[in-house]
Amino acid sequence: MGLTLQSIRGAGARRVPKNLKGLNESMAFSIAMAGKGGTGKTTLAGLMINYLLTHGKTPILAVDADCNSNLNEVLGVPLGDTLGNAREDMRKGDVPNGMTKDVFMSMKLEQSVVESDGFDLIVMGRPEGAGCYCAANSLLTGFLEKLVNNYPYIVMDNEAGMEHISRLTTKNVNALLLVSDSSRRGLQAALRINELARELNIGVGRSYIIINQVKEPPSAETLQMIRDAGVELAGTVPYDRTVYEFDYQGRPTIQMPLSSPCVKAAFEIFDKIVH
Repeated sequence: MGLTLQSIRGAGARRVPKNLKGLNESMAFSIAMAGKGGTGKTTLAGLMINYLLTHGKTPILAVDADCNSNLNEVLGVPLGDTLGNAREDMRKGDVPNGMTKDVFMSMKLEQSVVESDGFDLIVMGRPEGAGCYCAANSLLTGFLEKLVNNYPYIVMDNEAGMEHISRLTTKNVNALLLVSDSSRRGLQAALRINELARELNIGVGRSYIIINQVKEPPSAETLQMIRDAGVELAGTVPYDRTVYEFDYQGRPTIQMPLSSPCVKAAFEIFDKIVH
């Protein structure tokens, strides 16, 4: 038994996430954020979701694959249960009597979906601990593959590195957004992640560099590094104190005014990327 719209509608107490009602399965356009820590990946993930909402490109599945989960704060929604907790419960054998493991995992997956207007959020949770997760991972992979196919747009916020993209199960990423700050180390990290993604053959459609928190135009050396790596520079996003102010006040950055410099710059970049 896999996670399908029919299986979600069954079993009495189960519910259908509101953004999935009446939606047929189709191939999603998936967008993944990657880069060194502190470059603003989560902020840009929130801006991407805001962009999609603003342009009526819904429903969206937002995926927080960062162990330090805070995409929900950017989006202004509560943090639900995590898939990591579901996997851990199954590994420990904490499955109710009379319930099969696949039904249990399906139920936990549904419970972990946080619903909002135009998008749903799912949090991957902490990485695997000691012990064998093979059976739980196998079930979780199958359920997620069916779930993500019901959303035309997927936005993934990832921890530094590429392993969290592979945890999502969508092995084909249409757009990999490599987020860097203006530092040489930030750019080197982004380019290394792109190289690793190619080596892992996870199925990246196109890779883009976005230089975030910019206070002055990229140097000639920076532009040459990007050209040498064969990656497209999608654009730059200026430093914007509004981001700091929203974060300091605990306000969701998805609510930043469209007139903010960083929002305007990000939306212009996304126009080039999103189909």
